[in-house]
Amino acid sequence: MLAEIFGADLVIVIVIVAVLLIGGTQIPKLARSLGSAKNQFEQGLKEGQADSAKNGTSAASDTPAQAQAPAPPAEGKSQTG
Repeated sequence: MLAEIFGADLVIVIVIVAVLLIGGTQIPKLARSLGSAKNQFEQGLKEGQADSAKNGTSAASDTPAQAQAPAPPAEGKSQTG
């Protein structure tokens, strides 16, 4: 996915720089912590969906309504000072 956006050569350079900065031994720890965070996030989403289904509400009804755009300025009044 990143290779499509930035190009394969840039992705390879970024990976090499990351290994040099972080260290080769820290990469597996970082990957495990990212995987754990992803799993916890997905579990939270599932719990939220289960709670909303249990309460009879949908996730869409929990989101606030969009704010209305401000009214255009009245004629004859300048906003630039």
